[in-house]
Amino acid sequence: MAGQMDRVILHCDANNFFASVESLARPELKTVPMAVSNSDDRRHGVILAKNDLAKPFGVKTGESVLEALKKCPGLTLVKPHRAQYGEYSRKLNALYQRYTDRVEAASIDESFLDVTDCQALFGSGEEIANALRKSAREELGLTISVGVSFNKTFAKLGSDYKKPDATTVLSRENFRQILYPLPAGAMLGVGGAAEASLNRIGIHTMGDIAAVPRETLVACLGKFGGAVWDGVMGLDRERVKRMGEYEPPKSIGNGETFPRDIRGREEIEVALMALTDSVAQRLRAH
Repeated sequence: MAGQMDRVILHCDANNFFASVESLARPELKTVPMAVSNSDDRRHGVILAKNDLAKPFGVKTGESVLEALKKCPGLTLVKPHRAQYGEYSRKLNALYQRYTDRVEAASIDESFLDVTDCQALFGSGEEIANALRKSAREELGLTISVGVSFNKTFAKLGSDYKKPDATTVLSRENFRQILYPLPAGAMLGVGGAAEASLNRIGIHTMGDIAAVPRETLVACLGKFGGAVWDGVMGLDRERVKRMGEYEPPKSIGNGETFPRDIRGREEIEVALMALTDSVAQRLRAH
């Protein structure tokens, strides 16, 4: 009965989106470690995105260009072309709308789809996900990773689980097997500070979260802890909005857990620049 009533939610995440769009105009960028930076100034520039070839060097989104170049001296830097990113974001969402009108853009490169009522026409959620991946690759030259599940939280965790160009299905039968061995920090919203708090009370994995009473999470993390426990247990019931349906956000912010403590005015300014760039982009969108 549960299987019949379950929704089928997809989360589509464009892989290395900014870097991938830049490589469409300049195919040679696919063959070298590259990153998109908001400035030519190596002291104050920030890494906005990087490609797969830059990842083994440890290049991270949000760090300074100076730090990235220390790790990868041969890193090719390109300026962002925001109009192109917006154009390809619209093209991706138009592709998704071929299957359902319940397409909720979560960011410029991520969207949720509710395909529950579309399966008689287009096949299972997994089949739709694979068809979308094929179309994105062949028509747009972009790859997407897709999570398929019965709620938004697990769909998002599914798209994060395997990249690039992959489909991951998290069903009621397999989500514990796939998710519960993962570290607690893999759960949506659980940053470094929250994970450290959980570790201090013996909670190290998502399975450990599921194994304790909800009250334990609330005592450790406050109201947010209850939401984390609900999410890990598969209790998320948030609906996918229709394209164009709009609820004004109560606030707009951005946070980032950096791989090490940032110290000194210059480092802090670089970090703030990365965060405020994201917030400003979202403010303009709203």
